[in-house]
Amino acid sequence: MNLSWSHAVLNVRDMENMLGFYTNVLGFAISDRGEVAPGAPEIVFMSNSPDEHHQLALLDMRKGETAGNPLNHLAFRVESFDDVKDLHDQLVTLPYVKIMPLSHGNTLSIYFNDPEGNGLEVFWDTPWHITQPQGKPWDTSLDRDSALAWVEENFKEDPTFSHHKEADAAFVNRGEYHKEG
Repeated sequence: MNLSWSHAVLNVRDMENMLGFYTNVLGFAISDRGEVAPGAPEIVFMSNSPDEHHQLALLDMRKGETAGNPLNHLAFRVESFDDVKDLHDQLVTLPYVKIMPLSHGNTLSIYFNDPEGNGLEVFWDTPWHITQPQGKPWDTSLDRDSALAWVEENFKEDPTFSHHKEADAAFVNRGEYHKEG
């Protein structure tokens, strides 16, 4: 399995202050934003590459001066669907690991923790783009074609759902590891 760096998600206290820093000082542009779920905290996705939907995301989750770890998770892209499946099969044998398979429509991801509880995401790009945030649990027992059919069936009603080559958004995952059917 070849892991390629993708993005980091930071838990923040002051969203507007952090957005000002990352956009005005470091030059990131906001690619998407919204509530993680109805009534849940807002997440803001940012990128400075039109070929990456996001390289950094800020999650409005830290409250107080000493509240929590600022790191939500580190994310890595893999080259194949089988890489995600093989990693999942390895992780289920580790008693300290909690696993959450989640599809964002544009990815099939597994979220999990390392031995010290740090959040990690490993994902494979699907051939589609969809406005974020999105997230639906997926069945890791599915084969590649069935998983892709499931993604399409579960996200196609969203008006922003399209093939990544036809997406008109300014920021779309079109990276070198994007594998097609």
